[in-house]
Amino acid sequence: MTWAHEGDKIISFERNGHVFVFNLHSERSFTDYRVGVERPGSYKIVLSSDDELFGGFNRVDTSLTHVSLPEGHAGRNQFIHTYLPARTGFVFVRLG
Repeated sequence: MTWAHEGDKIISFERNGHVFVFNLHSERSFTDYRVGVERPGSYKIVLSSDDELFGGFNRVDTSLTHVSLPEGHAGRNQFIHTYLPARTGFVFVRLG
């Protein structure tokens, strides 16, 4: 399932146990942004376009674990909170 928020310019979708999230806004960054996930558990970023390796600014701490909360969001059963700087993309995986 794909979810898009036109005003925030956020796109997220899940494929093969991975959650992909893109902030396509040219100026707005979001703190504690809700990202819907289908399965409960802990999620970790395994790819961040904000990493220096990709020309990013290392604004996102990829060592953090994002624990889902049992409230529906964006057509999914759970959600996680995350920081989404402008013009970035992330891939999360569910741990365990």
